[in-house]
This record gives sequence, structure tokens and C-alpha cells, in this order.
Amino acid sequence: PAAPHASNMATALPANPMKPTKVLEEDDEPLPKIRITLTSRSVANLEKVCNELKSQALDKRLRVTGPVRMPTKKLRITTRKTACGEGTNSWDRLQMRIHKRVIDLHSNTEVVKRLTSISIDPDVTVEVTISTTTREDAEGGM
Repeated sequence: PAAPHASNMATALPANPMKPTKVLEEDDEPLPKIRITLTSRSVANLEKVCNELKSQALDKRLRVTGPVRMPTKKLRITTRKTACGEGTNSWDRLQMRIHKRVIDLHSNTEVVKRLTSISIDPDVTVEVTISTTTREDAEGGM
């Protein structure tokens, strides 16, 4: 088949004709995108905190994406059991697994401050990153 002609491309329909397009007005503030990164060695504690955060965010009717499970980092150390080097060659294989989850929220920073004030296990590390995007970007528009 031949390539589409340029005049045919000009009359093409929008990608999703059912989705209304929103024009960003002057008084609209940009909607911040908040990324919460949770890291822990314990999967159970990490999943518990993720579920609490997500349920509270959905109760406040926030737009939530995640938790996205990132690849597990495996830190490995292989060492000899005997310090002097005598005897049979026996080895210790030690491993520490670090699990990571990412949750994205589209909300004001005040709401997220209240959201992250829940009791978090000491084993779980929380990192919050805030980036401002326009409402159009947050809704998936180009």
C-alpha cells in the first residue's frame, strides 16, 4: 500500500474522539506530581505501608498510580569461614535483599503531608519527590 497523502492526514480524527479536551485556563494552578519512593529489607512491612498510603489516598479521592514494584537489589558477600586460611575450603554466602516501591500521586502538597503522617515502620525508608506539572500533563494530554 502507498503512504498516506498529506491532505488525508490533515483530515484525520483525533486519537480519542470521546475524550473531551480541556483547555488550561489562566487561573488554573499547575497540579504537583508527588512521587513517594518506599524502600525496605522486609517485604511485609513495605507492602503494609504501601497499602495504608494507597487506601488513605483513595479515601481522599486522589489520583493514585502504583505501587509499582521496582527490581529487587541483591547485595551479596561471599567470604571464607576461617580467617587463617587453614582447614577445608568452607564459604559463607551472605545476601541482603532491598525491595523498592514507587507510588505517584497528583495532589496538593498539604494533602500529601497529612497523608504521609501515618505511622511508618522504622524498617521502611520514605522519600518524597515533588514536581510540578500542568493539569493537562497530569490527565495524559499532550
